[in-house]
Amino acid sequence: MKVKRVTIDEDLRVAFAIRKEVFVKEQGVPLEDEFDQFDTLNGLCEHILVHYNEQPVGTGKIRFIDGVGKLERICILESYRKFGLGKIIIKALEEIAEERGASQVKLHGQTQAKGFYKKLGYRIASNIFMEDGIPHILMLKELSRK
Repeated sequence: MKVKRVTIDEDLRVAFAIRKEVFVKEQGVPLEDEFDQFDTLNGLCEHILVHYNEQPVGTGKIRFIDGVGKLERICILESYRKFGLGKIIIKALEEIAEERGASQVKLHGQTQAKGFYKKLGYRIASNIFMEDGIPHILMLKELSRK
């Protein structure tokens, strides 16, 4: 397993292909809702890819809002979801947040994944809300200052 920060357009296209497979094809998110103005390499956010057996199989991104790291579009191709890669993606994004001086991270987690995020130290900070037609909750985590 390897985590790679996305720094070139080809890797960004690979991350987009993974997101399209998971969110658009599998979960039914409209294609026009999947990508936003932060999906670039212009420094507004950072994207990562996770590889399993040299294959890119998962991705996520982080952007910063008022000093808080917001983890977004975290996904893994279906056949690779039982290898602990989600935890690796979250930890890599949290490390980026710490590098940038953030003391807290947040995410909009699908309600079906709240147990996963709770195990990683996140707490529920909202009622259920709909995003892209899928029930979500706001989750927060304080980062340890080193």
